[in-house]
Amino acid sequence: MSSVAEAEDEVRKRRIRYPVLLSVGVSCYVFAVIASMFLLADDFGPLVQVPLWIVHGVILVVLIRKLGARESSAYAALFIVITSAMSAYVIGVARDDLTLQQRGETVTATVVKERLDPAQGRKGRHSYYTMERPDGTRVPGPEMETTSDRYDVGQALTVIEDPEGELRPRTPGQADATGDALGSGALALAALGAVGWMTWRGSDAASRRDPRKPPSGVRKAYKAVTGDHSTQEEQEEKLREALRTYPTDRRGYIKVHPEEYPDVPQQRAARIAWEMGLRAEAAGNRGSWRFGETVVDEVPRD
Repeated sequence: MSSVAEAEDEVRKRRIRYPVLLSVGVSCYVFAVIASMFLLADDFGPLVQVPLWIVHGVILVVLIRKLGARESSAYAALFIVITSAMSAYVIGVARDDLTLQQRGETVTATVVKERLDPAQGRKGRHSYYTMERPDGTRVPGPEMETTSDRYDVGQALTVIEDPEGELRPRTPGQADATGDALGSGALALAALGAVGWMTWRGSDAASRRDPRKPPSGVRKAYKAVTGDHSTQEEQEEKLREALRTYPTDRRGYIKVHPEEYPDVPQQRAARIAWEMGLRAEAAGNRGSWRFGETVVDEVPRD
């Protein structure tokens, strides 16, 4: 008996270790994709990036299904792809600000020309400003850009200019990358959090399919609270009666509460249902057992 108990304990440990290790691996993969797409953004345009994100989403669906979360794998993968893409984009914006802060020079410049984006329906119009130093030379780089009409021609501003002329001049307030960095980090954490959530969903689904009985402590607590001291045979007969008399819901399922049968494993319940011409649903039970003539994912019978 001790060898059997040790073998079951080892199996349980492997069941715990595998999802955890896979979850860590998927999280590292998601983080690596965010970093890679951030680095590739300067060299490749949307025509290359969009297919790469699609491939990334397909791989995520496969990996999430391996975690055991089959029902919501596509939605979770889509969420992770969206948050990852936004994180890579936002950190790209922050990179320009950090670069400007690192190599830029603070100067006092005067607005000598202003223009607006062409009107396009209700779309907001950005303003662009050509700046000149006090000596009359133009501030290098593209025009300074704002999301609203903030400045007027002839107004003097303190700006950070890029000596290499690659980045737009920005005011010190505009060049503060703290908000962008925090936003990018929050989006990346949201993507990694989705991986953790789906790991939990997968382990929860696996536990509902686990043929072992509920822990003895749970059974004892249920019996102590409810005063139900019925045997497993009596609980099985109660389940048969429920399957014979309970009405079906709009999807054709008979729903019962497993806590009312604390000594009956789900696989044993599936066998009882099969003997009565029904099948046990393994997917999307949400704390209940569901039985029907047809199911999406059948619980294995003991």
